[in-house]
Amino acid sequence: MRPDSTDTAAAARAASLRELIARYDRAYYQFDAPLVADADYDALFQELQQLEAAHPELRTPDSPTQRVGGRALAAFAPVRHSVPMLSIQTETDTTPAGAIAFDQRVRAKLGLGPHDPPVGYEAELKFDGLAISLRYEDGVLVRGATRGDGETGEDVTQNLRTIRSLPLRLAGAHPPAVLEVRGEVVMKRADFEHYNERQRARSLPTLVNPRNGAAGSIRQLDPNIAAQRPLAFYAYGWGEIRGWAEQPGSQHGMLDALAEFGLPVASQRVHGPGPNALIDFHARIAALRDQLPFDIDGVVYKVDSLALQERLGFRNREPVWAVAHKYPAQERATRVLAIDVQVGRTGKLTPVARLEPVFVGGVTVTNATLHNEDEIRRKDVRVGDTVIVRRAGDVIPEVVGVVLERRTPEVGSPFAMWAWLGGKCPVCGSAIVREEGEVDWRCIGGLYCPAQRKQALLHFASRRAIDIEGLGEKLVDQLVDGGIVRVLPDLYRLGVAKLANLERMANKSASNLVAAIEGSKHTTLARFIYALGIRHVGEATAKDLAQHFCSLDAIMSASVEDLCQVADIGPIVAQSIHTFFEQPHNREVVEQLRAAGVHWSELRSQREGSKPLAGMTFVLTGALPNLTRDEAKARIEASGGKVAGSVSKKTNYVVAGAEAGSKLAKAQELGVPILDEAGLLGLVS
Repeated sequence: MRPDSTDTAAAARAASLRELIARYDRAYYQFDAPLVADADYDALFQELQQLEAAHPELRTPDSPTQRVGGRALAAFAPVRHSVPMLSIQTETDTTPAGAIAFDQRVRAKLGLGPHDPPVGYEAELKFDGLAISLRYEDGVLVRGATRGDGETGEDVTQNLRTIRSLPLRLAGAHPPAVLEVRGEVVMKRADFEHYNERQRARSLPTLVNPRNGAAGSIRQLDPNIAAQRPLAFYAYGWGEIRGWAEQPGSQHGMLDALAEFGLPVASQRVHGPGPNALIDFHARIAALRDQLPFDIDGVVYKVDSLALQERLGFRNREPVWAVAHKYPAQERATRVLAIDVQVGRTGKLTPVARLEPVFVGGVTVTNATLHNEDEIRRKDVRVGDTVIVRRAGDVIPEVVGVVLERRTPEVGSPFAMWAWLGGKCPVCGSAIVREEGEVDWRCIGGLYCPAQRKQALLHFASRRAIDIEGLGEKLVDQLVDGGIVRVLPDLYRLGVAKLANLERMANKSASNLVAAIEGSKHTTLARFIYALGIRHVGEATAKDLAQHFCSLDAIMSASVEDLCQVADIGPIVAQSIHTFFEQPHNREVVEQLRAAGVHWSELRSQREGSKPLAGMTFVLTGALPNLTRDEAKARIEASGGKVAGSVSKKTNYVVAGAEAGSKLAKAQELGVPILDEAGLLGLVS
């Protein structure tokens, strides 16, 4: 046996496996017709992986093993399109007259009269996804790019390789030397719903809609994330072509040829003479639109003859030979289940209608904006009403109006923001205000409201709070807008490398900021309380809280009554503090900050150990001769004791006054020592 016979056999087997797996992928992902069991497919794939691991020289760019994975990019490289990716004109008349108008423009441009034969057209779908260009050289995918501005896009090759329906090598023995394929990346509705179900089950973020899911996936810098998203691709055009000996002469012939190369091409397309073929296609797709596996926002008409396309040319960088014929804005009737209020990043409150799910505009709509209180009153939208919902393209679904004929006596009362929310922000419980001359209500709790992240960060980092020098407004804008900092603890996860990439930041500035953040970890309890931005808690109140309780845990668990014992804290401030720490998201932020290393010296054990009532539990009952209940409680707590609401075996003393009730009887039953006012004052002394 010759020395290279093993390598030759391995190369042949690898080539055979690549071809076989590509055929199975095409059958499964393009035609939903699997040719082999999953276990057999996996075995073939693993065999190819093992072959390439043993013989790295056999690992080719078109190998199926190269679809998933790869390092994350710092940024997308620019790609200049050899043939510009131009947009096409949109026909504004969404009725059949739109197709007739397009035909008339084409015939006029070609100089055809009423007795000349009809023009042949190709009608296709207008996908609602992300336009891309694929460059194949000698049949192998070498680059994929977004449209960008039409002249220059972004290199997203690594992410496009993860799309299983997209061939890494064209089928056929003699592909063109260069073939640029233009098409759309989409996310099918079923895949979108399944992906979101899995995300919700894992308590992970979901995608907003299929189009954003497709666009966002392709523009992920980490291809491993893109690989987890279920994407599809459909070809509908081409750019640069070189070395294609028998190139078809028609639009439909070109799409047939692309399909023969193994590229996915939508089956929903027709070609025929005159505008009637276009009108029929527009109507047929409108009826089937909700049944399509993916979203569309119209259809596209193209002159079928490539020679006539060249003759017609372009006008204002749009082809004269093509037009997009969209459908009218879709409207459906549904019922308002509830009206919620969302808080924007500036504190603006926006009412949103929660709807019975309705399929409109290519998606299932469950929410629709109501804009503001004045708009709701103008339309008189109420919970329980039947309303008309409109969604057109990317526009956020909105309530167009109420079907008053279907209003029943059971519908809710007219909407009023203040009464609806009880005067409080739905996110953080702060008061809401509506300034004179403004249409919007706003939350005033900007320093701690989770919806108002930027203000919370700026306050937290301010000089009298945690004091992070160098963390100013412009930098906070970059950190929040870039998704780098979502909650306060994210500040303590920043590194020099990440900061140095921001605008107006260099290594030295980034190092200084990281050092300032690290230095801020050691603070005081008073500063930390103030930094949290609790409503009504200024520096003086924060110091009073720290001095009274000596421990953050004690403050977090304090009741309103406990808090009222602090000097200069009344019921309103006490309620604000108590409400803040009642919120799970606020407690989570505090615990994450502690876990990140933010700390201070707490003297609780030293102070309590030196107090006469340290570790003792008291219960108050009846009326004391000279002290009110609150005064007695304050005396006990100031001396290190704790006041409980009920008697148990753990109670050290019950302080009883006149007309003591069941608590006194319980103490006698359990044998708990009983004190009068004088006895209590004696212990305190």
